[in-house]
Amino acid sequence: MATKLMLYNTLSRLKEVFVPLNPEHVGMYVCGPTVYGDPHLGHTRPAITFDLLFRYLRALGYKVRYVRNITDVGHLEHDADEGEDKITKKARLEQLEPMEVAQYYTNRYHTFMDKLGVLPPSIEPHASGHIIEQIDLVKRILDAGYAYESNGSIYFDVVKYSEKFHYGKLSGRNLDDELVGTREIDGQSDKRNSFDFALWKKAQPEHIMRWPSPWSDGFPGWHLECTAMSTKYLGEQFDIHGGGMDLMFPHHECEIAQSCASQGKDSARYWVHNNMITIGGQKMGKSLGNFITLEQLFTGTHDKLEQAYSPMTVRFFILQAHYRSTLDFSNEALKAAEKGYERLMKAVDTLAT
Repeated sequence: MATKLMLYNTLSRLKEVFVPLNPEHVGMYVCGPTVYGDPHLGHTRPAITFDLLFRYLRALGYKVRYVRNITDVGHLEHDADEGEDKITKKARLEQLEPMEVAQYYTNRYHTFMDKLGVLPPSIEPHASGHIIEQIDLVKRILDAGYAYESNGSIYFDVVKYSEKFHYGKLSGRNLDDELVGTREIDGQSDKRNSFDFALWKKAQPEHIMRWPSPWSDGFPGWHLECTAMSTKYLGEQFDIHGGGMDLMFPHHECEIAQSCASQGKDSARYWVHNNMITIGGQKMGKSLGNFITLEQLFTGTHDKLEQAYSPMTVRFFILQAHYRSTLDFSNEALKAAEKGYERLMKAVDTLAT
């Protein structure tokens, strides 16, 4: 392994020589999809970015354990601690069981990732299959004094945590600045502070997806699942944690807090983030209603599309831009990628003859 790999570490804001914890082995965790709708163009950026890193690490001779999760519970609307579970809402609208929704869109995600040439991860854990691990993690954080119970829900105490650790070290946010004018929220929430986040939520009567816990029948907070599953499959500390820049705060910041609170140290040594795909300068996403599904892209059936584009054209479109720069959708850019991909394939054919 003479070739050195340099990674930009979001945590240090530096390019660093990659040195794994265990020689010849790499542990990598990447945040996967929340499965309540068809995968769209925005989903391709992290999938292809970390597929490339996965392939390159293996080409360097490393044995890679690549874990990419499926979020099938606990992800509430607007990425908040209040509101309806995204999958439960979809199930209610379509009059289906929530797990039927999750399974259908998980299958769809796999189908389209296969078309894009994205290799499957080594392990693909589901949040709903790791409730026991998540409850155990909540207990550890409570025992350490960094969480509190409120009306059957458990919240992470960010202010208490910040007395010892640095909340905001990944995103660069200053908690003191952010907390100005937000400390007093009595009567508005079960939280002591608006920046506290849910580790366990008591389920309301209409909430279908629920599990028994020492505190209430409820469900885990969205941030909790990745900490629990990365620890289970990669250990308390591992090499690389990846995901989109939109997850840096609060999701990844909360993951760091949960790890430090429960085990005294951050779990990941290198934090790697890809930038967003935008459309008209705005982030592409289901929650914004501002997206083009991969099925529409491959069939040309969206009103913003002038034609259909092949999966390999889309992959080339993603890879022609630096992974940390924004990439704006346009028909002109996709057509240019199509021509570039065709030239590349002709060159490969020429070299092969």
